[in-house]
Amino acid sequence: MTIGKLCAILKDKKGTAFPLVIAVTLALVIIFCGISEYIRLVIIAQGVRDAVQSAVISTVNDSYDNVYHGVREGYAGAYMPSANDFEESLDYGDVYGRLDELLGLQSSGGYHVKYAAGDAVEFKLSGLSVDLDNMPLAPGSPDNAHGFLADTTIRLEVPVRFGGELLPPMRINLRVQAKYMPLF
Repeated sequence: MTIGKLCAILKDKKGTAFPLVIAVTLALVIIFCGISEYIRLVIIAQGVRDAVQSAVISTVNDSYDNVYHGVREGYAGAYMPSANDFEESLDYGDVYGRLDELLGLQSSGGYHVKYAAGDAVEFKLSGLSVDLDNMPLAPGSPDNAHGFLADTTIRLEVPVRFGGELLPPMRINLRVQAKYMPLF
């Protein structure tokens, strides 16, 4: 179909453009539904990432009382004095507990689940991994630039809906880092 024929159909007074208008409208509705579902997935993923980041930052801040105050030497790590040496003192905290509180999650079958209206699952979290990377206890080490780092990974599963049907869920691993640096 050429542009000339399309213009002729649209200008025709016989009503032959009516099916074309319906087809274009339905195509636009389908495209809009796809875009809105994509935006919903992005908003959920970003909200969960922000909540995980907040929970991890709280965990790192809870380790503050264990952090050896080496401000004069320019480093800070989680060490406690022990006899003639220092021992690592890491506090992993309760990241899932903080997430449950922040996002209103419920524990169900190995997952932490957020329910929408009724019993519909909005998203599931699982596989939380928190790795605390302590600073070395050496003032002149170039590794001191890394700081006291908490590296967290969590699996997010969001059911995808399109046209009233459930499609395979979106599964992504979210990675969040938080770093403790003393301010002086």
